[in-house]
Amino acid sequence: MSGPAGVTALVLAETVAGCLWLLFLTPLWAEVRRGFFTLTGSIVLALSAATWFSVRAGLVEGERAGTCSLRLAAALTLVNLVWVVLMYAKKHVPARVVGFATLPVSAALLLAMAGTAEGSYPVAAFQLLAGAAFLGAVTDGLLLGHWYLTDRGLTRAPIERLTLALIIATGFEVVAVLLGGFGPTGDDTQFNPLLTSAGLAAWIALGMVATTALIAFLIRAALKGERSSAVQAATGFFYLAVITALTAEFAAKVRFLP
Repeated sequence: MSGPAGVTALVLAETVAGCLWLLFLTPLWAEVRRGFFTLTGSIVLALSAATWFSVRAGLVEGERAGTCSLRLAAALTLVNLVWVVLMYAKKHVPARVVGFATLPVSAALLLAMAGTAEGSYPVAAFQLLAGAAFLGAVTDGLLLGHWYLTDRGLTRAPIERLTLALIIATGFEVVAVLLGGFGPTGDDTQFNPLLTSAGLAAWIALGMVATTALIAFLIRAALKGERSSAVQAATGFFYLAVITALTAEFAAKVRFLP
């Protein structure tokens, strides 16, 4: 993959994978109403479809890893479609079973995408997995924060857990950005001419990760308040975290592809 479409595909795939991992590998199923899974699944489905089209748009002819990524992106979109449709049909148990099937497919997609990187495969795989946890935590956290408006009886344990996940993920993301290096990027990116300056993209990514970490600690502090408005304040901070996290990942992934 190459160009803006390739970079966009990487960031979208990370977001989809991270959202799914935190959705199905945490105790959320036993904590929130099923409507949260329907809502989040619908958004993840749209993002996975966008990932598929972005991979196709950025595909380099003859690139085996890119072709594999395209097929896995299509498969992930299909599996997401099945479990979301089952959720709308109120077939919750089968939907959850199919939902778990998205986890290995999304992981395989990221590992296939690591093969399109310019650098070493292990470093690329770590960068994508760290980015998935990073973007998944902020996205699920934002959606969950809004869900508290409809589920007044929901305890704060789920959003506190996602906040902790975000704090931990920022640590891994810092390592991922550092492993990407600080040399100049290529001149083919069309996102912003500033990103082609020597090392600037990496510094922007690092700065945005640090800002996201600060916001995560502010979210944790806000949740210590006893009033219901504390969750609303935390949700507002999650809005900022989504912006800074996405900025960090786009800047970091400009250096990822050849």
